[in-house]
Amino acid sequence: HLSVSQLSVVVSTRTYADFTAQASFDIKKCDLHRLEEGPPQQALLTREEGLKYYRIMQTVRRMELKADQLYKQKIIRGFCHLYDGQEACAMGIEAGINPTDHLITAYRAHGYTFTRGVPVKEILAELTGRRGGVAKGKGGSMHMYAKNFYGGNGIVGAQVPLGAGVALACQYLGNNEICVTLYGDGAANQGQIFESFNMASLWKLPCIFICENNKYGMGTSVERASASTDYYKRGDFIPGLRVDGMDVLCVREATKFAADFCRAGKGPILMELQTYRYHGHSMSDPGVSYRTREEIQEVRSKSDPISMLKERMLSTSMASVEELKEIDVEVRKEIEDAAQFATTDPEPPLEELCNHIFHNDSPLEVRGTNPWSKLKSVS
Repeated sequence: HLSVSQLSVVVSTRTYADFTAQASFDIKKCDLHRLEEGPPQQALLTREEGLKYYRIMQTVRRMELKADQLYKQKIIRGFCHLYDGQEACAMGIEAGINPTDHLITAYRAHGYTFTRGVPVKEILAELTGRRGGVAKGKGGSMHMYAKNFYGGNGIVGAQVPLGAGVALACQYLGNNEICVTLYGDGAANQGQIFESFNMASLWKLPCIFICENNKYGMGTSVERASASTDYYKRGDFIPGLRVDGMDVLCVREATKFAADFCRAGKGPILMELQTYRYHGHSMSDPGVSYRTREEIQEVRSKSDPISMLKERMLSTSMASVEELKEIDVEVRKEIEDAAQFATTDPEPPLEELCNHIFHNDSPLEVRGTNPWSKLKSVS
């Protein structure tokens, strides 16, 4: 008789050869604005990609649930906007662009911080305000940054002109890079967004403007906030597409299409991702006063991005249930270890309060709230 551990080895070696290496899936047609044709209605997924997307989306989901828990224990305080439910947007966009491309988003930024390459432990430690956090514990939930990732921005809509500026830098440097500029349905009526659209269009900037439409801006449904909820058409003179934001393959194909459009020098393009958040707007919003629990439950059961990918992979024999469970166990452990770090890492000392005011200047004295408080800024 084989022991359990020997058995699992036998099972895994046997089944790896039997897995489908790749499969093609039908995806939902995008609605188009000022475009002759859109992204393909079929997407090819390799087994490697499938497992990678699954692991990343599952990590974001678990990380957000852990943040929820730490918040309720009062270990995380202040602003905290969770991304669970919208994982296919971050994953699909990342799969459709290059790491050298640029991305800027609003304050629901934990998912993008992770897909842009920041480890979970640095994200959670930032949420708990510790030294090991990605912004040294000084940024918190809304202000995390990485290479080619410009945050996390707390002011509604303010990241859109910044994203257009990053795209202007790409054009100026002529490096064939693009900028993905994200905003929510709640920011879609901001004047600065339309000013950015206008300049981006005039100067043909390589910018993908993306409206992550999760149906509610804080507690206000899109129908009550926007005279037109066809966000993909609201660039008017800018071509647009409306995409199923719960399907990682739809998002990936649409992003590739949009990126090619921008790199071809055709100017900006607009994408609306129809998605959904499971949590409230922020941790201070229970999320059930303006929508029913049934509505949330229905989205969870019918169009959850992780379940949908899992279903596809299992139905085409690209992976086994055991294998995906194993990934879940590894992800859980990673999150637990990260949470352990985020709760035991020390807080930054007071003398570091004013550091990095300038990028590379000699140390300078900083005036405090009274004449005798002596603070220093070291770059």
